This record gives sequence, C-alpha cells and structure tokens, in this order.
Amino acid sequence: MLFWRFLRGSVRLWLHGGRGYWAWLAALGVCVAIGIAGYVEQTHRGLIMTHMRDPVSWGFYIGNFTFLVGVAAAAVVLVIPAYIYHWAPIKEIVILGELLAVSAIVMCLLFVTVDIGRPERFWHLLPLVGSLNFPSSLLAWDFMVLNLYGALNIVIVTHIVYRAFIGRTFSKRFAWPLILLSIPAAVSIHTVTAFLYNGLPARPFWNSAILAPRFLASAFCSGPAIMLVMLQLLRRYTRLDIKKEAIWKIAELMAYAMFINLFLLGAEIFREYYSGTQHLLFTEYLFVGLDGHHAIVPYAWFSVGASTVAFLLFLVPKTRQHPVWLNVGAALIYAGVYIEKGIALVIPGFTPSTLGEIYEYSPSRIELQVAMGIFGIGFIVFTLMLKVAVPIMLGEFNVESEKAHEAGALSPTPAARGAVS
Repeated sequence: MLFWRFLRGSVRLWLHGGRGYWAWLAALGVCVAIGIAGYVEQTHRGLIMTHMRDPVSWGFYIGNFTFLVGVAAAAVVLVIPAYIYHWAPIKEIVILGELLAVSAIVMCLLFVTVDIGRPERFWHLLPLVGSLNFPSSLLAWDFMVLNLYGALNIVIVTHIVYRAFIGRTFSKRFAWPLILLSIPAAVSIHTVTAFLYNGLPARPFWNSAILAPRFLASAFCSGPAIMLVMLQLLRRYTRLDIKKEAIWKIAELMAYAMFINLFLLGAEIFREYYSGTQHLLFTEYLFVGLDGHHAIVPYAWFSVGASTVAFLLFLVPKTRQHPVWLNVGAALIYAGVYIEKGIALVIPGFTPSTLGEIYEYSPSRIELQVAMGIFGIGFIVFTLMLKVAVPIMLGEFNVESEKAHEAGALSPTPAARGAVS
C-alpha cells in the first residue's frame, strides 16, 4: 500500500512542473524523435547508412558506449567516501551519483543495441534463452556485468528513496551487502570493457596490459565532471544543501585520477616510440598522421591538451575552488576524455587495417541522429529520477504529504511544480 502511494506520488511529480521543466522535457523529446527517425532509417536500409565499413567496423556508437561505461562506473567516486568513510558532505548527495549511473547504463545498452546490424537477434545475448557462450566470451561477461551493475544501482536507489519516503533510513541488512557489491561491480564493468579491446590480438594498438587501469582512471574523471555541473545546478535552482566541500573534494579526486590517466598515456606513448616497432603506425596515425591522412590528429592533441590543462586547474586549490575555473576544468575533462574514449581509441585501433588500408572514418548523419536520441532518452530518465529524488531529499515528498494529498487537504507541493526545472 505504501509503495503504491510512492509510485502514484512519483507519477504526479512527473506530471507537474514549471515552464523550464516542460521546455527541457520538450527539447529532449525532440532529440528522441530525431533519434528514432534516424534509427528507423538505419534498420530499414541497414548499417550502410553509417560510415562504418569493413576496415573500421566500430565507430561512433561503440565510442559512446565506452565513454558512458566510464560515466556509470564513476559513481564509485561518491560511493566509497559516502558509505565506507561516512564523509557527511558526500553522503548527503551520493544518491545523485547512483542516479547518474543508472541513466548511463541505460544509454550504454541502447548504444550496443543500435550497433547491432540485426537488432531482432539481441535475444541471443540473454542468459538461458540465447547462446551467451559464457564464460568463454568476453562479450557475455560485459553483458552480464553491465546488467548486474545496472540492477544493483536500481535496487539500491529505489530502496533508499522509498525508505526516505516512508520516513526511515535504509536497511543496512538489505542494502549494505548490495552497496559493497556495487563497488567491485563498478570497477568490473570498465575492466571487462577494456578486456574487450585488449583481448583482440589483431589490433596491436589496444594490446596493452595498462588499458584497463587507463580506462578506470579516465572514468573517475569524466563521470565526476558531469556530477560537478549537476551539483552546481541543483545547488542553485533547488533548496538542496549541497556543501561546497563536497564539490571541491570531487574536483580534488578528479585531479589525482587525471594525473594517473596522463601518466599511463605517457607510458604508452614512450613504449611505442622508443621501441619503434611496426606497431608504431597506429600511434603515428593518431598523433602525427600517416601517409597524408591527418583527420584525427587535431582531436588527439586537443584531448591531451584539454586533459592536461584541466589537471593543472584541479591540482591547485585556488582554481578548483573558483566557480569559473571549476566549470572550465570540468568541461575540458569531459571533452578530453570523450575524445580519448571515442575517436582517439576506436579509430586508431583499426587504422591502418590488417590489409594496410587507411580508411578515415567520421560519423554519418544517421549516427549523429541516433546518438542524439539515445542521449535524449538518458537525460529524460535522469530528469525523471531527479524529479522524485530531490523532493524526497528536501522532505517535501513523503508518505504523510501523500496521505494529505489523497484526502484533498494539500495542493501540489512546490517540488511538484518544479523543484527540478
């Protein structure tokens, strides 16, 4: 009965909001519609509508998937200080990081789905239904850990939010084991994704034992970069008491993670150039171009430059605590890691091809449309979850307010009219 009240109240919150809230949802709806139109065209005419070809068979979809897996894994940056060390400023907002992880996992699964040329065959990946080839297939491991991590976060978030709705703290007996399990699960989703790359012997650009640590280090930068902007927006436009210390601590942790990421990248570049083997071709294509092909060179150097500047901004307390430089650093980290996990990772792994061909890939209109739709869906999921979580955190949406509302004694709360706009 109480859970039914919680669900009905959540729907009511979704259906009430200010102009900003509805304008935001309308804009996202347009993105989703554009994405659906592109995907319908892709499924009708085939993957030939993308710019992926035999020499470069992974592209924009898999690049976004890889980046978003890191965003999902980054929730552990808040989970560890909140639940393990009980640091109050972050413990108050850890639920927001878990909501971001849920929406990121949704987008990850959608990007994998649209990358499948025959989406109706997706059922082959389902355990007990299809041929998962577990445990020999790394794709099977990736599918399972992604779904496990997504399920863990959904259960944890629902439990914590519902218990707050009924005026109780979360059940440690139930939630604590799941929270502890979510930490290695967060690490595993990006580790297995890295194994998908470096387990391919025909792609020497990815054959590196430190690819998984690089993935994790960059993930602990990109996800928190989104969180920094989100927390500042919520701090400004809602009555949530988000401490500045929490924002500054996240930025500090990002500086350490980015240092590790840049160090490992430098170690990779040193190995390639100092050894001077034929495998240097792939790194040369990325950073200096090859045989007159320089399409991705500016992106590669922008990624390294943006990440370096952001690291320096976040390393110095005065700059990471300044609102302007904090947001500049967050934007630079997001852009730098987005390129690093996309263009600078996927394309050089295929270029030159195993036959020595250089095919300069760039995403097609269809790929951009579909990606726009998927990001629209992810932001809608995140917005709707925030629309419920924020009023609960503020104490404006609880079982007593729902009882009063059902009795007709209470009009829609301020939260229902747009606590998250």
